[in-house]
Amino acid sequence: MENINFDKGNGMVVAIVQDFRTRVVLMTGFMNKEAYEKTILEKKVTFFSRTKNRLWTKGETSGNFLNVQEIKIDCDGDALLIKAIPEGETCHTGADTCWFEKNEGRENFINYLKHTIRARKENPSEESYTSSLFKKGINKIAQKVGEEAVELVIEAKDNNKELFLGEAADLLFHYMVLLEQKGYDFDEVIEVLEKRHHK
Repeated sequence: MENINFDKGNGMVVAIVQDFRTRVVLMTGFMNKEAYEKTILEKKVTFFSRTKNRLWTKGETSGNFLNVQEIKIDCDGDALLIKAIPEGETCHTGADTCWFEKNEGRENFINYLKHTIRARKENPSEESYTSSLFKKGINKIAQKVGEEAVELVIEAKDNNKELFLGEAADLLFHYMVLLEQKGYDFDEVIEVLEKRHHK
């Protein structure tokens, strides 16, 4: 908290809330020191309401809490970026966001997963399944991708959504491990798709 400049805004800083999974901006509010401390302590976004002149935890009446995952301070120390997972709609109007945008798409989790996989390779752990794959080498990783692809094809012939999505997730995960083992970035694959899209 020592890096936050509350004095610049007469005891307040702007707090921008972003969905941790989708990166969609959900709402903004103001925090004083007490609101910030309560947010840190309870892991739920708490603002200082200028109209009510008191601390106000988002969701205290609606149940639509904003569960804090990460907090960033801007370069001037007078604004916060709060990454949170929302429980339900964020806006009091019933909209997903206070700008009436849809809060859809979790593809940004792929980037988080990519960095997690890389960390398991660079800093192996005995307890990590991902680290154990890297330890076994390229042949085993490639084999796992093939196995998961076959299992996905088999599940595609049935109508069990849960099993199909489970195999789809397994294939995507092992495919990303294979990319990391080869030293290629997922963004490079996306770049190929983007180039093809423009043809």
